[in-house]
Amino acid sequence: MPLHRLRRHRRWRPGRARRGRPGVTVHQPGTLREALDWIAAKPEAVPVAGATDLLVHWPARVAEYDRDYVDLSRIAELKAIAFRDGELVLGALATYWDVIHAGRMKEGFPLLVAAARQVGAVQIQARGTWAGNIVNASPAADGVPVLMAYDAVVVLASRAGQEDVPLDRFYTGYKQMRRRPDQLVVAIRIPRRAHDVAIFEKVGGRRAQAIAKVGLAIAHSAAGWRVVAASVAPTVRRCTAIERLLTDGTPVRGPDDLLPAIERDVTPIDDLRSTAAYRKTVMARLLYDDLRGVCPAFS
Repeated sequence: MPLHRLRRHRRWRPGRARRGRPGVTVHQPGTLREALDWIAAKPEAVPVAGATDLLVHWPARVAEYDRDYVDLSRIAELKAIAFRDGELVLGALATYWDVIHAGRMKEGFPLLVAAARQVGAVQIQARGTWAGNIVNASPAADGVPVLMAYDAVVVLASRAGQEDVPLDRFYTGYKQMRRRPDQLVVAIRIPRRAHDVAIFEKVGGRRAQAIAKVGLAIAHSAAGWRVVAASVAPTVRRCTAIERLLTDGTPVRGPDDLLPAIERDVTPIDDLRSTAAYRKTVMARLLYDDLRGVCPAFS
């Protein structure tokens, strides 16, 4: 079918039902206040920004097509990227492409740029948002590990007010998070710190456009060590046992010395992409190889 005729296709009926069947309703607010009013009135509505994951999670049964979506893409106040005193603020509609091309980003927040370049193809980088990566809550997310390594804070808003939640406390389980149905992610706040270590790793089935089998973000600053892993637990998570090992200066003479701490931090599974044993082994090797040159305890 020619692309210019797609919207006329008989199966595409946004906003209305056909012959008694349920339909999809898309609301496009122009302001944040209007969006918050809408989701307060319809808490079952699904907020979308870049919508790059929408079809991935599209319901398989016709009865589930009766959905309300709130398209946030027209809200100008959510698009800003601001360098303020002591922090970087990413608006909820800031895309990977925006970060790649923002001035001062590569020098101040190199992990964000490194992760953004690994997210899908250019089309996904241009549409996908950092806030969307957070609320999609995939254990294999590319953006979340680097945000968490930078101690990012998720800014939630509702008609009742604003709430700030540290990203490393945002997830409560697989695809579960500390966001009420009447709340929207409106910004991500990241403290500005000098980092002497900033490393991002992604291991997939190919060099590009792959879902991570193992993901790692490692950062060190005056605030201490941050080690964050993806694809090895029900959520992206900080590896506090590894962080303590690095802080204490425990001698590490090879990747196997890291396995006890890794097993305390993560719970990988066997799935279509990989095995639990492979993920732990690769994670240990990545950590050892990356830190051997920067951590005196590694030999």
